[in-house]
Amino acid sequence: MLVLAMTACSPAAGEPLAAYLARTLPEGPGGTVVTARGDRIVHCQGFGLADRAAGTPATCDTVYDVMSITKQFTAAAILKLETMGRLRTSDPISAHLGPVPPGKRQITVHHLLTHTAGLPEALGDDYDVLSREDMLAGALASEPLSAPGERFHYSNLGYSVLAAIIEKVSGLGYERFLAEHLFAPAGMTSTGYVLPRWDRGQVAVEYDARGGSRGRPYDHPWASDGPYWNLRGNGGILSTARDMFRWHRALTGGTVLTDGAKEKLFTPYAPMPDSEESYAYGWSVLDTGDGRIAWHDGGNSWSLATYARSLNDGVMTFWVSNHAYRDSRWNLEDLEPDLTLGLLDRARSAAG
Repeated sequence: MLVLAMTACSPAAGEPLAAYLARTLPEGPGGTVVTARGDRIVHCQGFGLADRAAGTPATCDTVYDVMSITKQFTAAAILKLETMGRLRTSDPISAHLGPVPPGKRQITVHHLLTHTAGLPEALGDDYDVLSREDMLAGALASEPLSAPGERFHYSNLGYSVLAAIIEKVSGLGYERFLAEHLFAPAGMTSTGYVLPRWDRGQVAVEYDARGGSRGRPYDHPWASDGPYWNLRGNGGILSTARDMFRWHRALTGGTVLTDGAKEKLFTPYAPMPDSEESYAYGWSVLDTGDGRIAWHDGGNSWSLATYARSLNDGVMTFWVSNHAYRDSRWNLEDLEPDLTLGLLDRARSAAG
């Protein structure tokens, strides 16, 4: 996860968002940008191609892998279960997973949510074949990086453990629980692993640093119900810009979570090393001159996505590219902080 450095952004007076993007984005990558304030989209546009071989342009309805932005859905699902009375974030993981080794008996659900459980980042590559039970066994047998609650260590594995807890507590598959309790109430019809029935041409092809096609996300090894357990719960959810706006709209109101649950979701709990940010539940939180921003990015070797919300005035932006890196030509990570904060500023200005 990258650090969103606090940067002063001064939007040109009246500059249209389309003009800002045209002068900021390099020529070549494909992707989509959406900005909004409250329940209104300010700007949404695709740029470049979602599929070069087919000549398919990127649009606001193109489906992308949102990668680690998935973690906020996992965190929201845990809080939904808490409001349903099915668990508490203060519960030790043994309350839901059964006996655990002595060195991990102090780990709580809260520690997993805040990356302070002391678990390693991963057990293997995203697309390695790994079952839920083998993932849990590996997590419980792993060497602790620190004592529970002592230090922030970003852990994809910890969020896969949370996905397993969601399944065990709810009796539903991870994606099914999200679909029924988060996505459907939010009006998100194009978000998930396998439940949405996308047309294949709607899903963006990803491209590597040499410009070679890496296929669509589900062209890699997946189980019948989504990715295997190195990725499930911590990444791999597919979505569109419009659905990510709908998620923002749902979090602005009370559609999916109570006010108390949302307060927990966005509370900065764990200071992040070498950063002005702290980690909440599935979100990084940064205090700026314009108030508090909650954000998260997601990336792999090919794509990059960033999702940010201003908690004081309801401005949001989501931008994603299916070709984030090109040898000697562009690296969208270099643009990420300024582009994200610049989009928020311009959405704020355009919204009045």
